[in-house]
Amino acid sequence: MTTAPNPIYVALDTPDVKTARDLAEAVRPHAGGLKVGLEFVSANGPEGIRAIVALGLPVFLDVKLHDIPTTVAGAVRALADLGVSIINIHASGGTAMMKAAKEAAGGKAKIIAVTILTSLDDEDMQAVGFAGDAAAQAVRLARLAKSAGLDGVVCSAHDLKAVRAACGPDFLTVVPGSRPAGSALNDQKRFTTPAEARDAGADILILGRPVTHAADPREACRQVAASLGLA
Repeated sequence: MTTAPNPIYVALDTPDVKTARDLAEAVRPHAGGLKVGLEFVSANGPEGIRAIVALGLPVFLDVKLHDIPTTVAGAVRALADLGVSIINIHASGGTAMMKAAKEAAGGKAKIIAVTILTSLDDEDMQAVGFAGDAAAQAVRLARLAKSAGLDGVVCSAHDLKAVRAACGPDFLTVVPGSRPAGSALNDQKRFTTPAEARDAGADILILGRPVTHAADPREACRQVAASLGLA
């Protein structure tokens, strides 16, 4: 396991740069990194990403790229030049696409693959035509990502033990959808508390609405950090 000193990455899921910066400054004392996703990137483009990178914390660019290898490689090449630490793509894009993304990054950013979205459960998997349950598919895609030379995967905490067994201790695992005890589940179907996810082997924990929508985001982040023994 390659856990960061502080595995908490706060998701700045907003289209507004000022709001994102204010949230980042609020949680900075208790966060190890920041995450920006499609909502923010679609609204603000490269300049918005640079504004978040300039805050000085590692930035995970959660864009979930999925296209033909040439297109994904071009996108990764441009994004890696913005100074982000991690970029994700979809493992279901296949080996050639993943290899192209890794090569295009040129070592400037880690490339990790999304296995199965944490908003999907076994019933959803069957509805879209995937054979087997979500956990089995996550392991299959994690193995594929490792064989393609990627740095790690995004997966549910429920899949971590099996992913670790399949891919080894040095394969980066990023877990979204963690919910502190008593938090609203929102659209997450396969979740754990941050401490449970960390103890299961997560290297990075993505915290969104339970922190960013709290009345006091700084205090909410501090409480998560405390639950991990970090504050």
